[in-house]
Amino acid sequence: MAVKIRMTRMGRRHRPFFRINAIDSRTPRDGRVLERLGHYDPLEKNVEKQLVLDKERVEFWLSQGAVPSETVGDMLKKNGITCKIVEERDARLAKARILARKQGKLFNKADRAAAEKAAAAAKAAADAEAKAKAAQA
Repeated sequence: MAVKIRMTRMGRRHRPFFRINAIDSRTPRDGRVLERLGHYDPLEKNVEKQLVLDKERVEFWLSQGAVPSETVGDMLKKNGITCKIVEERDARLAKARILARKQGKLFNKADRAAAEKAAAAAKAAADAEAKAKAAQA
């Protein structure tokens, strides 16, 4: 049985609350849970109470071969729980980002926004220079 560690959405509309669970990978998002491992409340103002995890059980499931979802993996990493799969994914992304920059391609939204901003600044500088030359002539 392939086990995943992922979030189940709870709460009402516009007030999300997520439980972090160990779930069989074939079940739907809100399907049958093998074990509750904690919860995440994105609207909680106190950062310490936003993410509550049973670290021992999370580490147990990871040692048994459970695969965290991308979001849960990021939360575990921020909370100091290392996971081989998350580290490999981050390494692949870093390598892809380096290759994309070498080829001059834009890798993510931040790169695209920076490129658009630089292009707008270059255009503004060229327009200002053209105006200056026109005023001298």
